[in-house]
Amino acid sequence: MTHGIPDEQASQDQSDATQAPMSWIKRARRRIYEVMELGNGEDRASHIFDSTLVLLICLNIAAFVAESVPRFRAAYSAEFQAFELFSVVAFTIEYLARLWIAVEVPYLKRLSPLSARWRFARRPAQVIDLAAVLPFYLGQMFAIDLRVLRALRLLRLLKLSRYSPAMHTLIRVISNEQRALSGAALLLAAAVLFASTGIHYLEAEAQPDKFGSIPEAAWWAVATLTTVGYGDVTPHTPLGKLFGAIVMVIGLCILALPVAIISTGFAQEANRRDFVVNWSMMSKIPLLAELDARDAAIVLPLFHAHNLPPNVEVIAEGAAGNAIYFIASGHVRRRNAASAHSYRSGEVFGGIGMLGGDQHTATYLTAGRCRLLKLYKEDFKRLELIAPEVAGRIRAAVTRHHVSEIVEDHSGGSKQEA
Repeated sequence: MTHGIPDEQASQDQSDATQAPMSWIKRARRRIYEVMELGNGEDRASHIFDSTLVLLICLNIAAFVAESVPRFRAAYSAEFQAFELFSVVAFTIEYLARLWIAVEVPYLKRLSPLSARWRFARRPAQVIDLAAVLPFYLGQMFAIDLRVLRALRLLRLLKLSRYSPAMHTLIRVISNEQRALSGAALLLAAAVLFASTGIHYLEAEAQPDKFGSIPEAAWWAVATLTTVGYGDVTPHTPLGKLFGAIVMVIGLCILALPVAIISTGFAQEANRRDFVVNWSMMSKIPLLAELDARDAAIVLPLFHAHNLPPNVEVIAEGAAGNAIYFIASGHVRRRNAASAHSYRSGEVFGGIGMLGGDQHTATYLTAGRCRLLKLYKEDFKRLELIAPEVAGRIRAAVTRHHVSEIVEDHSGGSKQEA
């Protein structure tokens, strides 16, 4: 029995020794995941990484354009090749690193490491990352025209979509509206077919070299429906001109459909985003988090979310009171000649000036990065009409905070006199 104790201790020490590097690797992988996928500019390391990668992508596009100029290509051929090799190595390391940290993605943790990485590799962003470097390696293995390889390098521009919220929104809108956009594309194809057929029968005898067949007439149909009208092919007969005018008007109507579909989708996506942002911020403010679903649905559209960096003037001294501010996260300082006060997450400021119709007697500055919900005076008046109980609770909270400020300022003044 006693002889087994040292053996067990040795076994435990060996197990701890093997787990130590593994835990270090896991911590490093988690940190890299936070920098590459979660930071979004909030983390300094993440901000540096994102900025460096965006700069490298932009330099690649600039090099791609400059290399197409013969005198630049002849003078700096070696530099272009060295930069291309450096970029491929950097993008390859980035791609492999993203595959390595795939097991840290929350919804992939339940899968095996291989399955998680395979599923992660099929994401559109990862496919774009692979397409950005794959032409280089294919060119090393197969005899591919260099002009084709240079053109494929333009795919690296798509890597910027990872850092562009607008691009993400556009992709989501197109995905959500794909059935409507498919219907509009089908309608455009039908219009091209009918326009080509009509102009073929009306102009075939007058211009057999240009409208002798429906495929030949399709060029005129596309140019006319899209209202481009190059002028290289035009109808000469009176009926052909009349038909061309009708096709132009129809083209305006048809091309307006996808524009309207996408713009409506953008508006809906913006409303959904505002709803999610405002709802998450409301949940961090005790006064608003206590509202039931009906009152929250009434209040939610009235708020305007603001994400402010440090040392930003939210309210200037002497400005008219036109809004109430709720702090979802961060700190705000109030300063004037007589006193100073700090507001923390969940508190309200700026309400007394708005409710009393007075000018603000202090300046309000962000003490750090702040997320604020702003309720304008006009929206508060509307809230008093449709939900007077909620408006009353906000008014009471503003008054309560104002009283506490007066007490704090008075006690601070008394201490200074003492």
